[in-house]
Order: sequence, then C-alpha cells, then structure tokens
Amino acid sequence: MNLILHVWRQNGPNDKGRLDQYEAKNVSPDSSFLEMLDEVNEDLIKKGQIPIEFDHDCREGICGTCSQVINGIPHGPDKLVTTCQLHMRKFKDGDHIYIEPWRSKAFPIIKDLVTDRNALDRIIQAYGYTSTHTGGVADGNAMLVPKVAADEAMDAAACIGCGACVAACPNASAMLFTSAKVSQLALLPQGKAEAAKRVKAMVEQMDSEGFGNCTNHYECQAACPKGISVSFISRMNREMMKALPQ
Repeated sequence: MNLILHVWRQNGPNDKGRLDQYEAKNVSPDSSFLEMLDEVNEDLIKKGQIPIEFDHDCREGICGTCSQVINGIPHGPDKLVTTCQLHMRKFKDGDHIYIEPWRSKAFPIIKDLVTDRNALDRIIQAYGYTSTHTGGVADGNAMLVPKVAADEAMDAAACIGCGACVAACPNASAMLFTSAKVSQLALLPQGKAEAAKRVKAMVEQMDSEGFGNCTNHYECQAACPKGISVSFISRMNREMMKALPQ
C-alpha cells in the first residue's frame, strides 16, 4: 500500500518545527511502523536528503524509546502496544499519517521525533529504589508477601517509562508513571521502610521537572502500552497523605 506521511521535522529544541510531507510506497501490511520509517529513510538517503530522526532500541515493546504520536495518539491507533509493535495493517492504502514527537515542557525536542525524556529518569533517581543492603538472594518463602499485593506490585512494575501517559495527558502530567514506580515498592515489605521518604522525594522531583497536575482525564491509562491503571495514582496520593505531618 501507498501512504502519505506528515512528519514533524525540527533541528533542535530552540528551532521552529514544521510538518513535512513524504511518500511511503509499496508498504507491506505486515511490516512494523518503524520498519516503514526505515524504508522511507533509505529512500531519503538515496536522494541525498536528511533522514527522519526517531528513537528506538529493543523493537520488542520493552524499552519504550520508540515514542511517537501517530494521528494524535501516543504509540498509534492500536491498543496496548508500543510504536515498534504497531503494524501497518492498522492503516489503509492512501491514508495520511501524521507523526509527531511527545509534547511536553519536560520533554524538550532533541531533533525531529526524538525527545529528551531524562526527566523520568531523574524522578527514579530521586528515590525510586531501596537504599538498604539486602544481602544475597533470600529463599522464596523467607519473606511472605500476600499474592494480591505481589500481583499488584507486578502490575505497577510493568511500566516501561515510555512517557505515553505524559504525551496523552492534556496537562502533560507524569502522575501515572510516578505512581506506578511509587506503588511498585510501597506494596512490598522491602519498600515499606522508606515509603514516606520515597513518595515525598519522587513527587517533589516530578513537580520540579515541570510536569502538569492530574485532573482525572484518564487519557494516561488509555494511552499506556502496558495498561497501567489510574488506581495507582490513588495509591500514591494515599502514600503521600500518610507521609505528611498529621
């Protein structure tokens, strides 16, 4: 199939960007979205033109670096997949596809579709860990964890930090990401000892990065490729209430 691409091109964070139009010809419906962009870039290079800059790494839906807003939807029209897992059969011959980067003050554009998402890493660095030495690997039954808590912690740990929640939110909020990382440890015995310090430090860092506030649009949950629930935002709020002086 043949497609018309409208791709955001921008040389750097301080430059004015624009949408440029390209043709994607003879695209296989079974190819992934990134493979389609690879083919477009090969044609551009052959013509002596500058290829489209976009980020990627694992191409297996694990790393989250392939972040793109496709036709106004982070990661595209398919559900529970990253951009690298999106296949071209989700589009039709002759379609116009608009491809843009994440839009957030906290995610400055490096070039074209590549954004600087180190703000999420800094939230983790603020206290998204346990600082106590735990020694060697303990026996599986040495520290009992209720199955419900273990399952919920695993659901929170599924977050890959791609930033789709930020891109989808009208306020560019990082509450879903931060709450998943807070909840992942708050639910487990290993994380409870530092729970109060952790939630205050991570929320403070999130606010300092310039992310917006949560106003319960739920777009974050809808766009998340791993199906992270907004219920974790409620849990983080409860953890914050417990951490504040009474």
